[in-house]
Amino acid sequence: MLPIILSIVLIITLIFSIFVVVEKRKKAGVTGLKSALTSICFFLIAIINLLAYWFNFLGLVVWFINFILLILGAYFTKYMQISEK
Repeated sequence: MLPIILSIVLIITLIFSIFVVVEKRKKAGVTGLKSALTSICFFLIAIINLLAYWFNFLGLVVWFINFILLILGAYFTKYMQISEK
């Protein structure tokens, strides 16, 4: 029962956080794909981990994909715009 509840909470918070990121980007007037790749990589990490948990595919491949996405997310932070506040 607990894994089902935790999966539902993760899905709800993931959807909510995607909407928040999209709205903040619109509000700030940020456009372009390169500046969004950091957020996309981090969202993909959450989605891949959830799918791996559901389908019992926890292993070296998932760790490797997470590592690559984490490195890519860190790399693409250089394209993010700096706030003027």
